[in-house]
Amino acid sequence: MLRIAVPNKGSLSGPASAMLHEAGYRQRKESKELVVIDPDNEVEFFYLRPKDIAIYVASGKLDIGITGRDLLLDSGASAEEILPLNFGRSTFRYATRPGTAKGPEDFGGMTIATSYEGIVAKHLADLGLDASVVHLDGAVETAIQLGVAQIIADVVETGTSLRNAGLEVIGEPILKSEAVVIRRHGAETDHPQVQQFLRRLQGVLVARSYVMMDYDCRAEHLEQAVALTPGLESPTVSPLHNEGWVAVRAMVPAKDAQRIMDDLYELGARAILTTAIHACRL
Repeated sequence: MLRIAVPNKGSLSGPASAMLHEAGYRQRKESKELVVIDPDNEVEFFYLRPKDIAIYVASGKLDIGITGRDLLLDSGASAEEILPLNFGRSTFRYATRPGTAKGPEDFGGMTIATSYEGIVAKHLADLGLDASVVHLDGAVETAIQLGVAQIIADVVETGTSLRNAGLEVIGEPILKSEAVVIRRHGAETDHPQVQQFLRRLQGVLVARSYVMMDYDCRAEHLEQAVALTPGLESPTVSPLHNEGWVAVRAMVPAKDAQRIMDDLYELGARAILTTAIHACRL
């Protein structure tokens, strides 16, 4: 069986299980379950701490895993990203009190508090900067207030919690993270079960990003309509019973669907419908 690591808790856990369910895999019904066997798909899922997943995968005990890009890089494990999953997005940045520093170039001799020591140490080394790094688990904003550090490095979403603590973001982002599928460095690249797993997840990503659009339009407007809905290869076009009208079907990006519907209506198209795509293979 293919052995796959899945986050057991945290912000990645729910979306990861939801994506796997959409891809046709059995998932746990209770949070207490640590292992779920899916005999129909020949897969065994192990629910682990997100920070530990890269280490387990790198050891070769598990074939692949789902974790955050930030957790993968911070672990220093011999594992690599093979597919981004488009959820769990975050930005990792430096922050400090106003006037302390403008960017990393001012960090010389300072101490940086973070929960991601591996990422920060590598970033400083890549920049050739001499600064100390102290590891803290959570609530790193208080490190400056308590005099443990002059700078913090943490995940920033809206920046509200930093502003409430009297801090400001400085410098460019250290890292942009999201959930990713990982495997051990040097692992077999064309393993049939791994390829099938990746195809299923890619199918979910496409299904979430597109909708199917159907509409009727006059034949003389077909080329203009097709320019708005080119589909992946090309749209399906069928003649209608009423002469001079055709029916068109095409996949369109979900984020653009409303604008495309407006443009088609202005062109004279009617009976414009969109439907969700639950699964696909391209």
